[in-house]
Amino acid sequence: MTEEKLYLRQNVLVEPLINRWYAWPYLIPPASAAMYLESWHLELLRTFVATPQFHIAAQNDPAMRGGPFIDCPIECVDEIKNLLEKTLQGSEALLQFAAAFKSFDKKLQTEATGYSLETLYAAMPEPLQGYVELVYDLHNRPSMRLIEGLLYKSQYYQTLSQSITFSLIHRDDRTFVLTTPRLDDPQSLNLQIPFAHAGLDQLFAMKTVPQSFEYIKQCLKIQEHEDLFRTFFTEEVPRSNPAYQGEDVRIHYYGHACLLIQTAKTSILVDPLISYKFDDHNVPRYTFEDLPEKIDYVLITHNHQDHCLFEVLLQLRHKVGTIVVPRSIGGELADPSLKLILKSIGFRNVIDMDEMEEIQVEDGLITGLPFLGEHSDLDIRTKLAYLIQLKGRSILCVADSNNLQPKLYEHLHALIGDIDVLFVGMECDGAPLTWVYGPLLTKLLPRKMDQTRRLNGSDCKRAIGIVERFNPQQVYVYAMGQEPWVTHLTSIAYTEESQPIVESNQLMEECSRRGIVCERLFGRKELFLSP
Repeated sequence: MTEEKLYLRQNVLVEPLINRWYAWPYLIPPASAAMYLESWHLELLRTFVATPQFHIAAQNDPAMRGGPFIDCPIECVDEIKNLLEKTLQGSEALLQFAAAFKSFDKKLQTEATGYSLETLYAAMPEPLQGYVELVYDLHNRPSMRLIEGLLYKSQYYQTLSQSITFSLIHRDDRTFVLTTPRLDDPQSLNLQIPFAHAGLDQLFAMKTVPQSFEYIKQCLKIQEHEDLFRTFFTEEVPRSNPAYQGEDVRIHYYGHACLLIQTAKTSILVDPLISYKFDDHNVPRYTFEDLPEKIDYVLITHNHQDHCLFEVLLQLRHKVGTIVVPRSIGGELADPSLKLILKSIGFRNVIDMDEMEEIQVEDGLITGLPFLGEHSDLDIRTKLAYLIQLKGRSILCVADSNNLQPKLYEHLHALIGDIDVLFVGMECDGAPLTWVYGPLLTKLLPRKMDQTRRLNGSDCKRAIGIVERFNPQQVYVYAMGQEPWVTHLTSIAYTEESQPIVESNQLMEECSRRGIVCERLFGRKELFLSP
């Protein structure tokens, strides 16, 4: 008897975890992972165990959403305590690395005064030895250059800490994921499986290609909780999605900064962030079901958690041809190689681009452009805007770029000329530096200083400066974090008085006055550009 063929349900929620914390780019590289573990995860766990009422009070204050508080009830204290103990037991090497990095960085900043660094190698703590190079910049400021590729081959890269939790999702409202660990739940299945496991590609391909239950069990070596695992599959055939064959360039907006740009020959997905499909929603959207069977190129603008999202990328890995990322500075704690990150989680064909580099594609060209701002003035090179030229039409995606230096766009316009469509982010408030990068700091940053160092994009004045330079026919404000399937990553909840809304309203009014089509995108949008 032939065994029934099943599809993976469209509303299976996939949460990649590291030590039960939601996985995002800085938790993969061993050095930054060590720092976030020591200064963020363990600190949150300890304070929750000691004073759970403090965290619970913060949960009830909307203004505290996204702050350093665990969103769990008081009944979870024992589970959190157990997670704390288990993490400490399994993370000794990483904690030693973090402690060594902090202590030696302090020594380096004190004792390296411009003279030769050779004698300091002998004083280097054992956990760092062979994994860092001591260097000066041209102003005689010392630092440690991490040998990233070697660290991935060391005891500090621990795939045993990786797992994926599966459950069924029926609504958008998810707790902010970066500050709350994922505990066991009767409706959830946690698989201790590395992100690079080939069986995941077989699983996610089952959204459109059916397989038997026994087949996928063998691929993932499921030995427990078979009944729960079976609930994630269905015999129902998914809606067919014919390949795009039109003559125009088609653009689908999927929410936040995610764009699918297609011709009949080429598909390009920018900053993938895709909603799941379920019945109970009131915001029209595209979902995984609307994606093509093959995606030729995935472009990542930068490695913040709402633009480089493992939850989505792992589900797309089996259908992605090439993933394109910005090239990092190399060896900097705050600027890890995104290429190494993605290759370590199973992506094979990863290209890292420099500013002004080009990739020839069928029907056109992809060019990486400079991306200023939104990184709190840190020397982070892993960021690119993209110019996508297909069939003679030009689409500029500047993501969260902040127009800090208008002369840059004057130089770029001299090279690329006018464009047809501009996508610009205007989240112009931005969190302070420490909201994302705090655990990487080895020296306390004064609060007043921190508040001036923002993760912010362009306001109206700066965005209109980009518009004036490139003369687009259409302007779309995106990457605002408004969609309900994004807020678990951004913690954003705007009102009409919020500065990004006020500033983007002003941009739309100004563009309308000038006869330029302008819209702040929300939910979904379909655009066509004639060749």
